Order: sequence, then structure tokens, then C-alpha cells
Amino acid sequence: MFESRTYVERRKRLKEQVGSGLILFLGNNESPMNYLDNPYHFRQDSTFLYFFGLDYAGLAGIIDVDEDKDMLFGNDLTVDDIVWMGTQPSLKEKGQRVGVEHSAPYDQLETVLAQAKQQKRTIHFLPPYRPEHDLKLFNLLDIHPSQVYDHVSVELIQAIVEQRNRKTAEEIEEIEKAVNVSADMHLTAYEMVKPGMTEAHVAAAIYDVALASGMELSFPIIATIHGETLHNHYHGNTLKSGDLFLLDAGAETAMGYAGDLSSTMPVDPAFTERQKEIYRVALTAHEAAIAALKPGVKFKENHLLACKTIAEGLKGLGFMKGDLDEAVELGAHALFFPCGLGHMMGLDVHDMENLGEVYVGYAGAPKSTQFGLKSLRLARELEPGFVLTIEPGIYFIPELIDMWRAENKFLDFIDYDRVVSYKDFGGLRNEENFLITETGCRCLGKAVPKTIEEVEAIRGSGEFAG
Repeated sequence: MFESRTYVERRKRLKEQVGSGLILFLGNNESPMNYLDNPYHFRQDSTFLYFFGLDYAGLAGIIDVDEDKDMLFGNDLTVDDIVWMGTQPSLKEKGQRVGVEHSAPYDQLETVLAQAKQQKRTIHFLPPYRPEHDLKLFNLLDIHPSQVYDHVSVELIQAIVEQRNRKTAEEIEEIEKAVNVSADMHLTAYEMVKPGMTEAHVAAAIYDVALASGMELSFPIIATIHGETLHNHYHGNTLKSGDLFLLDAGAETAMGYAGDLSSTMPVDPAFTERQKEIYRVALTAHEAAIAALKPGVKFKENHLLACKTIAEGLKGLGFMKGDLDEAVELGAHALFFPCGLGHMMGLDVHDMENLGEVYVGYAGAPKSTQFGLKSLRLARELEPGFVLTIEPGIYFIPELIDMWRAENKFLDFIDYDRVVSYKDFGGLRNEENFLITETGCRCLGKAVPKTIEEVEAIRGSGEFAG
């Protein structure tokens, strides 16, 4: 964790922003896989981590804005617990580590909240994303799970987004640690991928890189020869000569900060000419989007620039036609690029997604309902301190191609005869992580091969090449 003053200052600023009332933070509990004593890897709630910094299960925090008082609730371990789990600091010691002087057993949380309700004080809380939190809010505040989203504090969401969106120097340093290990994960894949290997072999090897570095995964590994499925977590295919292999994987530091990189490589030592043509188009869009990154620019414009660049490149290859400005405005390009250019990143790989994209990525503005554009997670004006991804891609999704063709959709912009001949192509993307600076942007972490020449240089150096 950071030094205690970091958490003290964060909570102080939050009090100033919210103004009055009680702020309730529910930490996460252990989540059993199939019985109580066999839990999944524990992951603390990110907002609880941000303000209280404690990576232990079974905690809750309250910030009393009116009394300028921070409180930590939890239970000390019994001897039976210690036998199985080892020693831990006491609840009081945990609180002192993050500048919280007031601590109490967990069952007193209900008493504090009941008193606040009796006094008709405002109790602020965030949208729950785990069923356990729905039940806790039901028990603590008598709010039925079906109604809980009607009672979340938009004021609190907006205040937290305002803080967490702008990363401090110590946060950026921690994120960069995660990105560097993420890069090592991808470099491992570049050096090992070969025909006859399974996707699972690659996924296991890169997970080992994260674990050996004292980190965990920031999200489940995407390691696939079917890159046209955007979040493909199946690892049962065998790599064959002629395949493209897409890896989307990132590491998460012990403090919870994430990296998120994507790479696309040929299973052979070199790309085929067909693969090179599509790869160049996506890479051109990638570089165009990076060149336009700077404070004051709306990220939606970066996204549309990438869309237009992809459309231009695909028109040059005979996949698209007609007026490309109109094609992008109407969403015809989304046949090939049905997702967004990037997203915010920090304590969550999709930072604060549980708080709502409309607040995090859109500053309260409504999202588009157009296919493709509706999947853009970030559209707001960029500011120094923002950390985000750039990840345009090109995907040939057979079911989507067949559906649009059957509907005669965008016939003025799409040459379906040409597109259908690429239904077996798959998909590709590269992804990097960027910090918005006062004057532009900075790519975080060590370099990973990106150009065709760089990729083929590292792929061709493998033992299997030739």
C-alpha cells in the first residue's frame, strides 16, 4: 500500500466534494469456488482499496463527513482462523496503517447506520456488483436488491470518478510496473508460439510470468486463433501454420493496479501477404489515434479518426466503397470494428466500470445506441492524468457478415462478395497503454513489437523458424 497520508488525503478530499452525510464503503468477502474453505483468489473492491488501502476480506469503512471521522469495521482473527490463515494485523493496526483511528467489530456497522437513519442523515453508497453486497445493503439499510440502484448516490459516484480518473505520480509508477510485467508476458508469447502448440500452453506460460513477478492477472487471458471473438477465453484450439494468434493479457500489481496489452502475431515466423494487408490497416489506425492524443481532445474524436482510417484502408483493399465520411457516420465500418478504441485503466482494467461508463467515460453525457459506437467506453474530453488504452482492431465475424448481407445492410459502402472471401480470416489488434500529459501523451511501459518488421524479427528468431 501507499503511505498512510495518501489515503488520509484522498478521504479528506472526498469529504470536501460530497459535503455532508455518511459514506459507506463495503469491502469484498471471500468468494467460494464450490465450498466455503475453497475460495477464488481474493480481490478487494477497488474503491475500498483507493480510500482505505487494505487488501483483507471482511472489512467495511465509513466516512462521516459531518463529524470529519473515518471508521473501519471488521473482526480480528480467532486462533482457529490463524491456524489456517496465519497471523494478520489486528483491526486497529490495519486502520492505523491507513490513518484510520476509529475501528470497531463488524456488527457495530449496523448500529452506526441505524443511528444515522434515525437521524435522517444521508447515507451515500455505490452501485453493488456482487450479490453479497446486495444482501448487505438489504440487511444494513433495508433496501431490497431490486431497488438498490434507485438509491445509489450519484453525487458520490461523480466525486469518486473525479478523483480516480486523474492518476497521481505514485499511481502512474504502480501502473507502469503492471504494464512492464504485461509486456514480459507478451514477449514470452512472441518467442514461444509455434504450430502444434495449444492456446492453453501459451496462456499457462504467460500466467507464469505474472505469478513469478509477484502479480496476478488483471483479467482472464485471451489467447486465441479466433481473434474475431472479442473476449475469447477458450483455450482449447491447436495452433496451425497459417493462423494468426491474438493475445490480450495484462498483469495486476499486489496493490491492484492493472496493465492491459494486446498483440497479434503469425503462428509462422512471418505474416502471409493477406495478413500483412489487414495488419497494416489496423496499425495505421492505431498510430493515427495515438498521434491525436492530447488534453482537450474528446476521445470520441480519436475513436472516429481510427474508424475513418480503418475504412480508408479497407476501401483500398476492396472491402469498403463509397463516401467514407457517410459510411462512418452511419456505422458501416462497424462490420469490421464493432467495438471502442479504448478505455480508462487504473485500479480496474476497465477503470471504475462498476460505477457506470456514463460517469467515468462520458462525464454524464448520454451514450450512443448505434451498433459499434455504443461499445465505446470512453468519449469524454481528455485531461492530464488520465490513463487509457489504444486498441483499434479489424475483425471478420462470420455470423455478423452473414446477418448484414442477408439484410442488404450498407450495400452502398460494403462489397460483400469481397468480405465473404475473408470469413475465415479471424481478427487482430494491438493495444498499448497511455498517460495523458500536459502537452500530449506518453506510452507506458517497455516496448512490445508492433510493426510488421518488429514482429517478424522476433518471430523469425525462434528455434522453429526455418
